[in-house]
Amino acid sequence: MFCYKSVTIYGSKLNQIDTIKQYVVANMQSADQLLQVEAQTSEYISSWMRLSCIKCAIELGIPDILHKHANPFMTLSDLIAALPNLNPSKAPFIPILMRLLVHSGLFNYHQQGDGYSLTSDGRLLVENDPFSRRSHLLFTQHPVMLNTFASISDWLCNDLPTAFDTAHGKSLWDYCAGEPEFGNIFNDLMASDSRLLVSNLLISDCCKRVFEDLTSLVDVGGGTGTLAMSIANAFPSLKCIVFDIPHVIGDRKGTGNMEFVAGNMFDKIPHANAILLKWILHNWSDQDCVNLLKKCKESIPSKEKGGKVIIIDIVMNDNSSNEQLVQAQHLMDFMMRIIHASKERTKKEWEKLFLDAGFSAYKIITSLGLRSLIEIYP
Repeated sequence: MFCYKSVTIYGSKLNQIDTIKQYVVANMQSADQLLQVEAQTSEYISSWMRLSCIKCAIELGIPDILHKHANPFMTLSDLIAALPNLNPSKAPFIPILMRLLVHSGLFNYHQQGDGYSLTSDGRLLVENDPFSRRSHLLFTQHPVMLNTFASISDWLCNDLPTAFDTAHGKSLWDYCAGEPEFGNIFNDLMASDSRLLVSNLLISDCCKRVFEDLTSLVDVGGGTGTLAMSIANAFPSLKCIVFDIPHVIGDRKGTGNMEFVAGNMFDKIPHANAILLKWILHNWSDQDCVNLLKKCKESIPSKEKGGKVIIIDIVMNDNSSNEQLVQAQHLMDFMMRIIHASKERTKKEWEKLFLDAGFSAYKIITSLGLRSLIEIYP
């Protein structure tokens, strides 16, 4: 990192050149360093453009078209012909778009044949891929969220609770309820996240055993039921209830050992052996979390009878050697603060919530990457 001092450049061209030289000598070890800093800064500034291009490719259907193509790669002419909504006059832009996304690591370019194929990263943009991350990108790149990010400085200068309120005059939850199109994108995001989580949750022995002795489970804020459905399929004798607000549950009906129930988690939660809270508590303030955990405690039996609450959420760990994980946790914490006026929590902060809500013990399993699985007992 370099500290830039303000420089006043004036006078003749010679004076300007001399001043620039003096600035470079004073602040950089070499002119090459200055060029390196310029390149890094340009990368930071233009990173949003790359995300916009990825969003464009998704909306055009390019990842899905390449995924469905039978041959090892698809020629540029065939790809252009397969784009249903492309205006013919814009066809020359497609190789420009593809070139950028090839350099981003999403597509392979096959020079012999002038064609393209998906990389392993590009597969994560395919709609029905079990590990697809396309809904995450579409959510963060939606105008609603872009306007929220653009309002951060305004929010810091007003007395509104969040940057989302600053941009839209209401909370995220109220916005989703009133705007079904955006609400569906958010629900898709949660469902996609659950599919990714299941791959680790039900494969890992230490996580899977958390569900083995249960007879009933309520997935609070379970959305469209993606996670609960996977758990219900893995444990046929376990009754799973998806519990969420009415406009999310809609007319969904359960089958077999799955049931959908509408309600407000701060009023009353259906009784069960265990309560599951995935990506729930990080949306709420400490006091709201304590209130919700108390409602959970009312709905489960004692620890001796197998009662527990299962939390899947981030436990902040700045001491981790995985820098990408730490950065991802910090970014998620930042997002929670500007959208929900909430936060991600450290182990010590989690422990305080559990004790304040009247729970006696807890156990943390740190084998879910960005997140942890926490069991708490009454």
